[in-house]
Amino acid sequence: MTWSWPNGDRCAVVLSFDVDGESGMLQADPKNAERLSVMSWARYGPKVGVPRILDLLNDKGVHASFFVPGYTAELYPQLIERMAAEGHEVGVHGYLHEKLSDLNPIEEEAALVRTCTILQQLTGRKPIGYRAPWWELNPGSPALLARHGMLYDSSLMDDDRPYVMPTESGDLVEVPIHWTNDDWEQFAFLADPATGSGVIETCEKAFQLWKEEFDGQYHYGGMFVLTMHPEIIGRPARILMLGRLIDYIRSHDGVWLTTCEEAARHCLSSQAVPTPLQPVGR
Repeated sequence: MTWSWPNGDRCAVVLSFDVDGESGMLQADPKNAERLSVMSWARYGPKVGVPRILDLLNDKGVHASFFVPGYTAELYPQLIERMAAEGHEVGVHGYLHEKLSDLNPIEEEAALVRTCTILQQLTGRKPIGYRAPWWELNPGSPALLARHGMLYDSSLMDDDRPYVMPTESGDLVEVPIHWTNDDWEQFAFLADPATGSGVIETCEKAFQLWKEEFDGQYHYGGMFVLTMHPEIIGRPARILMLGRLIDYIRSHDGVWLTTCEEAARHCLSSQAVPTPLQPVGR
């Protein structure tokens, strides 16, 4: 069976947001807690960026996937409740944005269980999606996720469409991502601690890059997953740019604007086996 999107659509698009908040800076160095300027950069995400993003999504009528560290959810419970109330997906993004490569299996499992519990208490629903901080999975991570009821992971880069990963604990869908479609590589700048791209690109440069990536996925019938961080994309000019990008995507026929969860469920229900990508004629 060849791959198909629902309703005969040509390609799928997911807007996703990693709501790191202060967790990323604290994971990098606990001493950052005493650096008001550094923490204010991170705090901008949940304080200003997320509400602005939610307003835009509501205005455009789009549902998105939000991946949240447990620590961030504990600091900003009302934001998580709002995401869920407005129909967005809330998935797991570690507890304190830990690099899984720094954790042993017991620590990795503990972080997963802790954040699942926090998010379930806030949303009334057990999360079923996972995105690894730094997009770094350990060899045993897929089986661990499947064992704890995760439907999918979104941390790997080896395809342009969702696919099923068999594990010893059951099947796990992978919803692929890529650095090209990440706002961190375009806009993330901190003088100290130095992080991210170390540059601040123009919105036009990012818009053109992502427009071209969408065009490519549209041509080949793939899936365009855009990964954004509220402290970055939530800046005023960038939110306006994101709105323009949504409008551009919607100007094309046959685009399924969806969430990671819905794409993963479609992958399982259709039992589609991705074949080598071929151009789709326009």
